[in-house]
Amino acid sequence: MARRMLVVDDQKGIRRLLEELFKQEGFEVTVAADGRQAVEEVRKSIPDIVLMDMKMPNMNGIEASEEILNISENIPIILMTAYGEIELVEKSQKIGVRRYIVKPFDISVLREMVAEELG
Repeated sequence: MARRMLVVDDQKGIRRLLEELFKQEGFEVTVAADGRQAVEEVRKSIPDIVLMDMKMPNMNGIEASEEILNISENIPIILMTAYGEIELVEKSQKIGVRRYIVKPFDISVLREMVAEELG
């Protein structure tokens, strides 16, 4: 059975890139353009892992992660953050986000993180 991934980013290009990449890896990928949409997607179907952008309109990555972890506390979330948002990363770790990657990131590093999270 295919692993399910939710990719959340307000930049269409990044969503498309990650969707294509992880579909090639055998994932079933759902995309969301902001935090609110991400929470709606998780309510419909719990993914195996979430790749979440930090800065987005409507609901940012931390707010969305908090809502998602309230729905299911065991979903691994990898936050994608711009350099210099370390105070936000610390805040995200307090709510239960275990991993983050700084943009622009190396795709192979992200791939490894996903593999590690899913064991």
